[in-house]
Amino acid sequence: MVVQQLESEFKDLLQQKNWWKLKNFLKDVPAVDIAEWLEDMEPELGVVIFRLLQKPKAADVFSYLSTNKGLELLDVFSTRQLSDVMDNLEPDDRVAFMEELPGHLTLRVLMSMKPKDREQVQRLLGYPEESVGRLMTTKFVRIKSDWTVEKSIEHIRIFGKQVETLNVIYVVDEKGKLVDDIRLSQLILAEPQKKIAEIIDQKFEALSALDDQEEAVKMFSKYDRVALPVVDSDGVLVGIVTVDDVIDVAEEEVTEDMQLMGGMHALDDYYSQTGIFEMVRKRVGWLVILFLGQMLTVTALASFEDALAAAAILSFFIPMIISSGGNSGSQAATLIIRALSTEDIQLEEWRKVLGRELLSGLMLGGIVGILGSTVIGFWLLLKGEDFSIFLVLQSLTVGISLIGVIIFGNLSGSMLPFLMSRLGLDPAVTSAPFVATLVDVTGIIIYFTMATLLLRGVIL
Repeated sequence: MVVQQLESEFKDLLQQKNWWKLKNFLKDVPAVDIAEWLEDMEPELGVVIFRLLQKPKAADVFSYLSTNKGLELLDVFSTRQLSDVMDNLEPDDRVAFMEELPGHLTLRVLMSMKPKDREQVQRLLGYPEESVGRLMTTKFVRIKSDWTVEKSIEHIRIFGKQVETLNVIYVVDEKGKLVDDIRLSQLILAEPQKKIAEIIDQKFEALSALDDQEEAVKMFSKYDRVALPVVDSDGVLVGIVTVDDVIDVAEEEVTEDMQLMGGMHALDDYYSQTGIFEMVRKRVGWLVILFLGQMLTVTALASFEDALAAAAILSFFIPMIISSGGNSGSQAATLIIRALSTEDIQLEEWRKVLGRELLSGLMLGGIVGILGSTVIGFWLLLKGEDFSIFLVLQSLTVGISLIGVIIFGNLSGSMLPFLMSRLGLDPAVTSAPFVATLVDVTGIIIYFTMATLLLRGVIL
């Protein structure tokens, strides 16, 4: 409600063109809310809003904008405005934005930066895509192990205003190699004349600049930190990664996995920022593959044409059989993909998982199979069928088929992620639709094989 009231007041001031009052009003509005209001605003008017913001806040607002809106504003920014925004952005935000720029704008943005910032961005862009080096910021405080606590605090007091976080201070040796990290509270409580080397234990966790960004997510989750140091191959401290950047990466990874599990290629941008043709391109490939996969289901059904012709009632239960297997497979695939991504299980544990899923599939299949036989038996009686061996065998056919299909669904859904990982692919590509298609074909074969065995000589 408060945000809606602020937005209403913002629109009123904008309509009145009361720029002085609007400038004061924007001082107390969170940057993320201003960015949200700018998304639907004409670029020329958006630039006016940027002129009313203080430089650091303007940079914060710009960092929250979508890529498309950022590009729109770049086209109408003056050189001075562009310089002010870029100079006040955090290095990691600059790099993230620069990666999205078309070539002609990249040069313009680089030329608007101070030489030191330009060199920094160019260096960060040299790290592999989706590496920790692209994610890190170089704005942090470091102190030397041979300094006193008093000297270190004085150093922090001078340089601390320019950094992203002061919760953790990093200790380096004379060559710049990371020795330890220390909480600011430890420094404040230590004796002023003590050497830093006397209050550290040289036990720390650090990321490599060449690590994948997913490694940063795992490290933050494991060690519950607000920031982690980043070192190069020689152990030299080159930057830090903060938890807010890792949260963004985690969100992107989860979104990508969800889209892959939905049976499509992951989008390169937000749904609302993706064009319709790009959306179709990302979805059509898997859709065609899954369609062709369903042709196997048709082929399997065609091979049991005589059985269907002799007992048409068998066809009534096909959707129930194959959907139960598909649901079971999707459940197993989702559980294993998530367990692998969080390192709850390792690739070497596939035999253990196979045993667990075989047992759970047998138990689940037994429960659903007994329920299925009972329900089908009552359903046939309600339809007017007489209680006979034929009714019992039909019910048993459905029940036993459900057991077999659910066991197979469990095994295929749990083992495919391991197979994909072994092949170097993202296990999320063993999507629910892919597993369901595989189980559909197998379900038909299991169902009609059981029907042939149990009903031969009765109705077949």
